[in-house]
Amino acid sequence: MVSQKLEETLAWSWERRLTWNDFKGRVPPDAVPAATTASGISYKYSANLLHHEVDLDFTVDAFFYPDESWYKPEVCDDLILSHEQLHFDISELFARKMRLKLERTAFTENVKSEIRKIYKETLKELSDFQDQYDWETNFSRNTKAQLEWNSRIAEALSRLED
Repeated sequence: MVSQKLEETLAWSWERRLTWNDFKGRVPPDAVPAATTASGISYKYSANLLHHEVDLDFTVDAFFYPDESWYKPEVCDDLILSHEQLHFDISELFARKMRLKLERTAFTENVKSEIRKIYKETLKELSDFQDQYDWETNFSRNTKAQLEWNSRIAEALSRLED
């Protein structure tokens, strides 16, 4: 019997914000960034075809992966932690966007491939958005831009409240 270690994850929550203790990954020897947040979205669904209409039940969640996230304690501070938290918040924002797409889509008998397409599109948009965030904030070094992004994402999350 092969035992497999289940990867620890943290589900996104307004109440539960990241702390440096959540970053349990090993810092790569030649790492340039001060920290790295591994977060993403996943989904589950069930679909029933009733009279040529698809009845879809789904969940879409944003997760943080502690074992793949790391930081350099000697250079990290609260501003960098807020930058890393915002990466996780952005994952939640795109989980909400995907939920909205799923709610608004009229699915056909090809529901599995249609959902997979929405997921892939969402992941691409998420990745591009995360890159834009890092670029515009200069990885948290641009404090003014960082604070603007903090407000922007908080507002976007509020607008797409569940």
